[in-house]
Amino acid sequence: MGVPQCIAIVDEGCNLVAFTRMDGARILSIRSSQRKAMTPATTGKPAGGLNPSVEPKLAVVTDCDMVNLKGGLPIMTEGQVIGGIGVGSGTSDQHLEVAKVALHKFPRAQ
Repeated sequence: MGVPQCIAIVDEGCNLVAFTRMDGARILSIRSSQRKAMTPATTGKPAGGLNPSVEPKLAVVTDCDMVNLKGGLPIMTEGQVIGGIGVGSGTSDQHLEVAKVALHKFPRAQ
């Protein structure tokens, strides 16, 4: 793809378990990629796919820890959410593409 990205992996409790920032990826995308991972880990739904009407409430009640931005996917196994992956630093479609490819690297993920 040629676009440097930040990639964050969290467990079901939103604890950061892995993170990488490619050379040249945006510094502010460090936090957004982590939040994009936390959102699906908590909701079980892709970030960016939540009802827009909940965005302000989501931000307020989580102290901006959860976001409704494309690029976050739940990591699931046997129908249970075990974590989330979040990507940032390119376009929202690039984030989602990278997250999907990375998700397939988890051997037990569905």
